[in-house]
Amino acid sequence: MSNYIEFKNVKKTYQMGEVEIEALSGVDFSIDKGEFVIIAGPSGAGKSTILNILGGMDTASAGKISVDDKDISKFNRKDLITYRRHDIGFVFQFYNLVQNLTAIENIELATQICKSDLDPNDILEAVGLSDRKKNFPSQLSGGEQQRVAIARALAKNPKLLLCDEPTGALDYNTGKSILKLLQDTGRETGMTIVVITHNLAIAPMGDKVIRVKNGKINSQTINENPVPVERIEW
Repeated sequence: MSNYIEFKNVKKTYQMGEVEIEALSGVDFSIDKGEFVIIAGPSGAGKSTILNILGGMDTASAGKISVDDKDISKFNRKDLITYRRHDIGFVFQFYNLVQNLTAIENIELATQICKSDLDPNDILEAVGLSDRKKNFPSQLSGGEQQRVAIARALAKNPKLLLCDEPTGALDYNTGKSILKLLQDTGRETGMTIVVITHNLAIAPMGDKVIRVKNGKINSQTINENPVPVERIEW
């Protein structure tokens, strides 16, 4: 199905005292269902603003955002809470795990608020951590914590998996394994996945690459033959 996600002339301005800052100035792009999309650009380009609006954590100042034939730009606060709860899985740079809950409990916490959740034990096994389910975050490496965070997002069985610099706090090899997990997940489940990054070297792994610069879309490229992440060096 075409245009599963569509941004039309989306603008976002922030008021800082008397100064108005334009974070997004007329953004247009579309994403198909099941696509693995890389949104790339330097710091301050507007990547995270796009992700936050798409994920219902922020609202646009103008323009239209449609997701699965729903205009989320018209959603009120309650609609946005429901949208975030049921349709969106988030993966952040610094994991955001609950420190006094074990790996499995972190995942169970997410599934308690969803309608179509998946089995936490199955998801932990899928990310290769079934033997660490009783461990607390402080007992896990950075890569393992990020795998738990991805498992927590996947356990909600979301329509959209949104990842904001998911390898930013990880070393090269661990980061690569996390990207492989995300790429494999997209291939196996047909889930729509959006990854924000400043690292243009990973662009070849995406089905589509959207480059952002100064609050505008600089280019949109479709990769006919996405490259497996294990073949990418940077």
